[in-house]
Amino acid sequence: MSTSTAAAPVPDWLQRVADTSHEDMPLVRRLAGAPLGRQSAVLMLFGPGDGAGPDVVLTERSSTLRRHAGQVSFPGGVVDDTDADLVAAAMREAREEIDLAPDGVRVVGELPRLPLSVTGYSVTPVLAWWERPSTIRAVDPAEVARVVQIPVAALVDPAHRFTATHPSRAFKAPAFEVGDVYVWGFTAIVLAETLDLAGLTRPWDVEDERVVPERFMRR
Repeated sequence: MSTSTAAAPVPDWLQRVADTSHEDMPLVRRLAGAPLGRQSAVLMLFGPGDGAGPDVVLTERSSTLRRHAGQVSFPGGVVDDTDADLVAAAMREAREEIDLAPDGVRVVGELPRLPLSVTGYSVTPVLAWWERPSTIRAVDPAEVARVVQIPVAALVDPAHRFTATHPSRAFKAPAFEVGDVYVWGFTAIVLAETLDLAGLTRPWDVEDERVVPERFMRR
């Protein structure tokens, strides 16, 4: 992707999410009172896209990793002692994982800190707008297999959204499948609630339940 000279303005819907997530995000209410684990931060980076409207940047983890192999996630990781704050942690991880140039990114806000009992971490999604998109890539294939940019229009297409189930965890939550990109778990839940708060979600079949593919069954 070539670097843009003019900054793309932050969409109203993205600012709305930043302004209302702490009060109106159902996930926050469901996780209220859960123990907080070690802090981590992820970068929810939306951008103007290449002709198909805005998109979101996601990574596919390497299939050789011990945990969460092959799963699609936001760039991010554990907060280091050297990080000034959660935003700094998310931006550092994005630079290390996808070679993101920070000067083209405008941070819009932070979503609430979300405890994850499965991993023992608590995650703060940092909401950002890619006002000057630049070239990104998977820096270390042993960690990130590829970087994908999924149009928001594809995510809100009812044909691409369904309910994922995981029998061993009694798990049932929104998921997405766009082409060969399968998004489920924490990433899909946060994406779904972000799109809901943004007012972009279209009616979809909540009774369309599909078991999570076998390749994702191990942690």
